[in-house]
Amino acid sequence: MAYPSSWIDHFVGNFKWSNATLICKGMAPYGAVAIGEIDRIGDAMNARHDRDPDDPDIWWQEWSALADRLESHADAEDAKGHRHSAGNAYIRAGNYGFTGERFVPPGEHKLGLYRRALRCFDAGFERRYPRMQRIEVPCEGKTLAARFLPAGMTSGAPGRAPTVILFNGLDNCKEMSVLFAGLEFSARGWNTLAIDGPGQGESLRLRGIHARHDYEVAGSAAYDVMAARADVDPARIAVMGYSFGGYYAPRVAAFDHRFAACVAFGAMHWSIHDWVDTIRRTVAVDASKSAQSYFQVPWVFGAKDLDEALVMAKKFDLTEVAPKIVCPTLVLHGANDRIVPLDSGQRLFDAIGARDKTLKPFTIEEGGAEHCQVDDRQMGVDYIADWLAARV
Repeated sequence: MAYPSSWIDHFVGNFKWSNATLICKGMAPYGAVAIGEIDRIGDAMNARHDRDPDDPDIWWQEWSALADRLESHADAEDAKGHRHSAGNAYIRAGNYGFTGERFVPPGEHKLGLYRRALRCFDAGFERRYPRMQRIEVPCEGKTLAARFLPAGMTSGAPGRAPTVILFNGLDNCKEMSVLFAGLEFSARGWNTLAIDGPGQGESLRLRGIHARHDYEVAGSAAYDVMAARADVDPARIAVMGYSFGGYYAPRVAAFDHRFAACVAFGAMHWSIHDWVDTIRRTVAVDASKSAQSYFQVPWVFGAKDLDEALVMAKKFDLTEVAPKIVCPTLVLHGANDRIVPLDSGQRLFDAIGARDKTLKPFTIEEGGAEHCQVDDRQMGVDYIADWLAARV
C-alpha cells in the first residue's frame, strides 16, 4: 500500500483539509466519531469543491450539517429516556461541530458554532461520563476552563491518585483531550485535568485569554488546584502537552519543579519564529498547503496579523529553558510528521537537562508516524501511559 494512503490524505492536494479530517478520524477509538459519517462528509465536500473550488463555506457547512442532524437525533433519543444513546450522539455532534468551526475566522459566526459544539459535549459527557467534572483554574485574576476525569472512571478509586495535567495544541480543545487521553488514564488509575490554557479552546473563545510564552504561570496554577484536592497525590502530578503543547509542557516543567514528570505529546518546532514565518509565506501562495489558517496563530497569540505574530513568536523559545527540566521527560514524535519535523523532537530531547529522558519516534511500519500519532493515537497514548506508570 502506498503511503500516505487516501485514508490519511482524504483530500488530494489539500493538506489543510486532510490534516484536520485525520485529527477528527483519530478520535474514533474514543466513540467521538464514526468513520462512515466522516466518509459521507468527505464525499459531499469533494463533490461541492469540484463544482465550486472557491467556496469558503464548504468546510463548516458540511461538518455542521452532520452535527445538527446528530444533535436532533440525540434530543429525540433523550426524550425516549435513552440517555446513553443520546450521550453518544451528543459527543459526536460536539466533535463534528468543533471540527467545522476550525477554519471559520474569529467572529460571531465562529462563536456561535463553538457554543453549540460545547453544549453538545456538555450534554454527552453528562450522560456518558457522569463522574467527569467541570473545573475552574484561577490564573492571574481570570479563570481557565478545564475538565477533570477522576481515576476509576466508572466506580472510583480509593485514596489519592496520580494525576496528569494536560494542555492542548494550537487548535484542539479540552473536550478532545479528556477523551483521547483521559479515558485511558482513568482506566489505569490516573486522574486527568484536561485544561483549555491561555490561547486554547473555551479560555480563548469565551474568555478572551490569549497564549503566553511563560506558560509556567498557567501550569503552576493548575498544579495548585490539583494539589489541593483530596483525590490527588501532589507528589505524583505530571504535566503533558499535545502538539503546540509540546512547547508548553516542557516550559512548565522547567520552571515548576513540583511536577513529577513531563510529556511532550509531539514536540513543537525548535524555532517557533521560523514556523510562523513558514505559515506566513505558505498561506500567501496557497493556503491549502498549510495545516493552519492564516488567522489561527495571530488569533491565539492576540496579534493583529501574521507579521505581528512573527515578532511575538521570538519569545516562544526553549533554547535556554529545556536544560532547566529535571523531572523524567518523554518526547514522542512521528517519523512522517508533516507539521513539525522529527528533527525538532531530537533537538528538544538533546536539550532537556533531566537524566531520565526518552525520545520515542514512531515509524511508518509500526504506525503512529503522523503528527502526534493522529493516524494511530491509541498507540501514542498507550506508550505514554506505560511510560508514566513506570516512573510516577
